[in-house]
Amino acid sequence: MPVSKDEFDQLHPCDFYTPAELLDPDQMYTVYEIARMLQELDPDAEIDAETETILLDWAIPWVISNSDDLVVADPRDDDEPGYYGLATEE
Repeated sequence: MPVSKDEFDQLHPCDFYTPAELLDPDQMYTVYEIARMLQELDPDAEIDAETETILLDWAIPWVISNSDDLVVADPRDDDEPGYYGLATEE
């Protein structure tokens, strides 16, 4: 159910990092690492599974909406996720 804006003490702009602001151009990241970084956490930060699920709810749409600025690589092993990186001109 919708909630009145008046119920909140403070409202913030809905700003997200651009891929160039978030990602090192020489590195590839899993969506799990991107999810942490979008929340200003270390990409290797230990978080519980429930929190990780919530962070992925933000990261997956971010990857999709920024797909023009990203490259993707297949997993190196069957038990790994895929990797995303900043698209650069080479």
